[in-house]
Parts: sequence; C-alpha cells; structure tokens
Amino acid sequence: MRRLALCLAVAVAALVAAPAALAAGGPVFAAQGGTGVASHVHPGIHYVTVSDGRGGTLLETLDVAHGAVFEGPALRGSWGIPTLGNGYAAGQGLSRDGRTLVLASPASPYSAPSRFLVGDPGRMRAARKVVLDGTFSFDALSPDASKMYLIQYASARNLSHYIVRVYDLRTNRLMPGKIADRSEDEKTMAGSPMTRTTSAGGRWVYTLYQKPSGEAFVHALDTVGAAAYCIDLPKNRALYNIALSLRDHGRTLALRWRSGRPWLNVAAGTWEISYPRARFPWTWVGAGIGAALALLAGGALLLRRRRSEELEQHSGNELGLA
Repeated sequence: MRRLALCLAVAVAALVAAPAALAAGGPVFAAQGGTGVASHVHPGIHYVTVSDGRGGTLLETLDVAHGAVFEGPALRGSWGIPTLGNGYAAGQGLSRDGRTLVLASPASPYSAPSRFLVGDPGRMRAARKVVLDGTFSFDALSPDASKMYLIQYASARNLSHYIVRVYDLRTNRLMPGKIADRSEDEKTMAGSPMTRTTSAGGRWVYTLYQKPSGEAFVHALDTVGAAAYCIDLPKNRALYNIALSLRDHGRTLALRWRSGRPWLNVAAGTWEISYPRARFPWTWVGAGIGAALALLAGGALLLRRRRSEELEQHSGNELGLA
C-alpha cells in the first residue's frame, strides 16, 4: 500500500510537471514515474519505470483496478517510457497485443548514440538493446511490432527539425530513407507534438503538431504501410486544449475542444477538412416549449378558478340583496 501511494504521488507530480516541460522548450522523450503506459489487452494495467536509486531501473506493473503494484525486473541503466512532447504516454511504446514494450534512455534525445530496449514486459531482462548513432526518439510501433518508428533530429542541439525513420525489428536494422508525405516538398518536419490518438487496430497513428510559426498540422502515420500524410490546419493558439478522437469506425478524425465543443473534422483517406455544423438545440427548444405550455395551462387554470370564484361571489351578493 505504501508503495502504491508513492507511485500515485509520482503520477500526480508528473502530470502537473508535463506542461511546464513543454513550455520550457525541451520536450520529454522518456519519462520515469507518472502513469506509465496502459495495456490495450488488460484494462487497468499500467507499466511504469522507476529509478532503483543505484543508477538502475525497475519496471513495475500497476493494477489500478485493485490498487496493487507488482515489482518487475531490475534493469541496468536508466530507462523510461516514451512520451510525446507534453508528457502524453497513453499507448506509447506498447504493442497492441501487449507482448512488446519499448523503453528509451531519458538522455538519448540530448546525446548520441541513442539507446532503446525492446522486449516482452514480463521478460525485459532479456530485452534486446538497439543502439543508433545520432539523435533519435521513439514515435510508434506497428500492430505486429515488426516496425518501430523513430524520429531522427538534425542534432541534439536542434530538436525543431526532424524526419521519421523506420527500424525493422525483424532484421534489426534501420531502414534507409525517411517516412514522409510524398506531396510535401519539405526536407524535414518542424513542430512540437501536442497530443495523439490511434485507430482501434493500431495501424493509424494521428499526432497533432504545432509549428514554430504557430500553425498546426496533423501527422497521419500508417504504421503498416510505412507511409505518412501531413494535413495542414488553420492556426489555433490554444492547441493544448484540443483533443483528438476517431468517429464513424475510424473514417473521421474529430478535433474538439476539451469542453466537448467541436472544432473541425478530417476525413481519413481524402484528408479533407470540414467544419461540423452546430446542431440546433432541439432538446432545449422542446423543454422550453413544454415549460411554456405548462405555464400557459397553469395560468389558464388559475384564471378559470378566479372567474368561477367571482361568479359565485356575484351570485351570493345578488341573493343577499334579494
């Protein structure tokens, strides 16, 4: 119980600190503590890395539903759960079947070479280590965990320009070339990741980015076909308040304010942008009409009673005079 309380306190601290890390200009690429990464197979199960206090890392399993913490393997070196720039880690680094977990060295984005651990969450001691020359951070996994997508930066001192690369986990090699939108002429991408959502099967990964100029775009990554599409969006100064979700069985990417108010929709495949029409509030109109009718009915009944009382009083007066 004490261990669980400690982990939950760390989780709260990490959630509070995430926006500050983004505002400072240096995105966090791998994090220890926090809420970790949630399992797609077992609801309520999270994998979290914590320091063992001796330069090593403990991989722990949190059973949120039952309030239990299971201490996993001790790993040599410092490792963390991959995150987006704002500390968002949901689904990051864990395959859809829950059998492959990717951990990254927290220092890798700021120094070369870059290091990753890839293995089964229950047997991370035997995980294979991937070491790459240059500055890389984890981006996504294909549903069958055969491809690991990485973001390669121009240098550790220039994290604003980057390209997407794919690492073949079956052949254990970094594939040549980059994963880019063929319709774009830009040699590199630029921007900070804000949030993301993933299709039900894990094939499509949609990430909302904000460019240094303030403009926004969605990076749609096909993790099976190794293809990417960039959808430019209107400028929005409050992207931190935008949430992504998929509707119509994955055919529509909906961008909404966290209050629930819609902003715009993107049609998957054609990538056309549309603005949802504000639905007429029939529910409220109906309730208003109903209240008005009830008020009118009550008023009519009251008026009828008053007239009846007046007639009775008038009849009594006439009888008294008689």
